[in-house]
Amino acid sequence: MKRNLIIPTLGLASLISFSASAATLVNSEQASNLQPMGSVSVSQVAGVPMDIRQELSAKADQAGASSYRIVEARTGDYTHVTAELYK
Repeated sequence: MKRNLIIPTLGLASLISFSASAATLVNSEQASNLQPMGSVSVSQVAGVPMDIRQELSAKADQAGASSYRIVEARTGDYTHVTAELYK
């Protein structure tokens, strides 16, 4: 019985630790205190907002950014989002 609880608990812990290291979304006021370091874009057909945030965060992580701010978003059948990256 304990083994059945350990596996889901470890899975949940890994998700929590992943999100703790992910780049975070900031607003313009918060961004004014950070150092800019470039931008990234995400484009999807019929994109889901949560998927787009996760992809932006992943791209920011790959670039070494700790935060990002969305500066452009176009939605409809095709979604395109651009974000500035910050240290």
